[in-house]
Amino acid sequence: MTGARAHRTRVHIVEDDALVRDALAACAESAGHSVSAHRDAESFLAALNTDDVGCVVIDVGLPGMGGIELISALARMGSEMPILAISGGNDVSAAVRALKGGAMDFIEKPFHPDHFVRNLDEAMRRGAARSAEKAERREAEAKVALLSDREREVMTLVADGASNAQAAVQLGISVRTVENHRARLMEKMQARGLSDLVRMVLRLAARP
Repeated sequence: MTGARAHRTRVHIVEDDALVRDALAACAESAGHSVSAHRDAESFLAALNTDDVGCVVIDVGLPGMGGIELISALARMGSEMPILAISGGNDVSAAVRALKGGAMDFIEKPFHPDHFVRNLDEAMRRGAARSAEKAERREAEAKVALLSDREREVMTLVADGASNAQAAVQLGISVRTVENHRARLMEKMQARGLSDLVRMVLRLAARP
């Protein structure tokens, strides 16, 4: 990413209790993660770069904008960072709302450090995978932008399993013309073969 803010891979902790916030940060740092800690949703959102990768740990009982509201706000912003929700006590309703809102998991306080780190590591793994998928999608979109309208039509038909002859019939052009379009689109898409092209098409069709 260009500009003043670069991509950051880190654990974002949003917790109003200073002792709990420090304990969560210490666990994350002991597991080798960079940490950004905030006492409320507002300060976290002010510092957030939606292209950041990693995960967010959110206390559902935050003052001001609550944790459930924050989870919803992140979804509206298009953030793809996995979320770990935490809460004191046995608040089943909060856990259900957090999970329905998009949280990956729910952790009760007092939390066990080992349990938290295991969940954190899994969240970071998922965050990295989502970031890689997003980058691959952007790369595929940039390649598709180089195709002509006819090349896109041929690509769609070929990716759907049509032979050159079948594509020619559907498009009302000669088989030789389909072959030429196919050769050019394969080169522009930098596809090593049909399976590679199909994977790119599926990636483009997937939810952003």
